[in-house]
Amino acid sequence: MTLHKEGKATIIISFLFLSFINLTAWRFGANPILLGVLVALSLVLFGLFLWFFRKPTRVIPEFNNDIIYAPADGKVVVIEDTVESEYFEDERLMISIFMSPLNVHSNHHPVGGTISYEKYHPGKYLVAWHPKSSTENERHTTVYKTDKAEILCRQIAGALARRIVNYTKKGDPVIQGEEMGFIKFGSRVDIYLPVGTQCKVKLGQTVTSRQDVIAVLE
Repeated sequence: MTLHKEGKATIIISFLFLSFINLTAWRFGANPILLGVLVALSLVLFGLFLWFFRKPTRVIPEFNNDIIYAPADGKVVVIEDTVESEYFEDERLMISIFMSPLNVHSNHHPVGGTISYEKYHPGKYLVAWHPKSSTENERHTTVYKTDKAEILCRQIAGALARRIVNYTKKGDPVIQGEEMGFIKFGSRVDIYLPVGTQCKVKLGQTVTSRQDVIAVLE
């Protein structure tokens, strides 16, 4: 396990800030008990930053574009047929994964292929499970073209998130399981599949990016 590059600046700044607070308290003769509590809280907070920006080492079980892997760690909160209005403008099977602040927040390509569309949208910061967050929150849409279908993956910022990172560009060839991007703090990823795709997950199920199969193309 390593630390994600998107967290390096945050980790350095938080370390310097917490160190300054604790050294200042020590320098001005803070009560030993109060100083001990402050040090303990600082260690816990810094530990949470390290935990949030962790990057575990994972090996994809099988490369197969008929298999749709989870693009994010988290809990499946939506499985439904719905109209996707940004790109397809028709009905699709949507599977939505909610990432809490404690989940790994790097996102990965659910399939391999070519990026046929990608677009960033600034927006609101509604809670990630809000029904309108998919169309009104800050978000980044990525569409994959495989030899069988086009699949849309949308990174959505939540109430705490203020930055979505996406490493793809239109026309890029991508490999299934490689890193797509990163969302800071609570957030959500929606994936839109052709109607009739076999869904392999259930509502409330916890999934792991690059490891768990969420659907299989017919």
